[in-house]
Amino acid sequence: MKANTILSGLLAFAVFAAGPLLAADKKKAWTDPKQAKKEDPDFALQGEYVAGGSPALGAQVVALGSGKFDAYLLEGGLPGAGWTPDQKRTRLSGSLADGAVEFGEQDGVTAKLSGEGLAVTKGGKTVKLARTVRKSPTVGMKPPKGAVVLFGGKDKDAGNWKNGKVVDGLLAASNALSHQGFKDCTIHIEFRCPYMPHARGQGRGNSGVYYGGRWETQVLDSFGLTGEMNECGGVYSIAKPELNMCLPPLTWQTYDVEYTHPKFDESGKRTAWPRMTVKLNGVVVHDDIELNKTHTTAAPVNGALKDEGSPIFLQNHGNPVFYRNIWVLEKK
Repeated sequence: MKANTILSGLLAFAVFAAGPLLAADKKKAWTDPKQAKKEDPDFALQGEYVAGGSPALGAQVVALGSGKFDAYLLEGGLPGAGWTPDQKRTRLSGSLADGAVEFGEQDGVTAKLSGEGLAVTKGGKTVKLARTVRKSPTVGMKPPKGAVVLFGGKDKDAGNWKNGKVVDGLLAASNALSHQGFKDCTIHIEFRCPYMPHARGQGRGNSGVYYGGRWETQVLDSFGLTGEMNECGGVYSIAKPELNMCLPPLTWQTYDVEYTHPKFDESGKRTAWPRMTVKLNGVVVHDDIELNKTHTTAAPVNGALKDEGSPIFLQNHGNPVFYRNIWVLEKK
């Protein structure tokens, strides 16, 4: 009886001790790619893979922590480079052992991932996919003449924002609200989500960019997922993206937005909702959509719409997301 009591106590302690450890894993975040690669072998394996041929084949490999991975096989190529949502998408799951990830069979497909690439086998035929690193075609885009630079990498640029916080030349997602407001304009923003392999859903690299202080394009590490309204590229609570163009964590990504302010008559009554065309990493994911509500969740500006310039807001959602190269070109 005494031995059973001691054993029960030890088991209870083990469960208690594991709880905080698992919770800490979910919050573990790398913000430096070199450090992530050095400390977590999974980081070097996650990412995008592609094979040419007819048809082309793409794969997005997502690290889930502790050697666990999901791989999404995309017939036609990668999103924005051949694959479209009407083409087949197959999910495989696997674990890392002896330097390689063996993915279990799904729909007659198996795969093996190593430092040499991803080998996909179906019907006795194996196709080898090579790792590729894509970047947005607008990353590093210089502000055009006449643009308002809200953040250019200098410490003094924090003064352009309420709650502006600069860390190592980057603007933190600190609920920063631009002092200046804008109406019709073109907006360029670069963002980087952390590598958080143990986190899931809205706890994985979460932030958001609010236009007019009210309407949010979601910032989230939703690399490899289906692309929902509350994932990267979505206009939160309004519309999901036409395509999930989210790149792997710790990649610099871009939003390029054409924003049209709401319209008002002489009495101040709203006659038209605002509209947006949104490019995520150079690909249109929303084409002139109507923002048909006064604000989205957690917006710092709400209430009745007014005929005045409104700010840009970078949401703090508890994750170390960073921004850079933010500029706005107002339309005359």
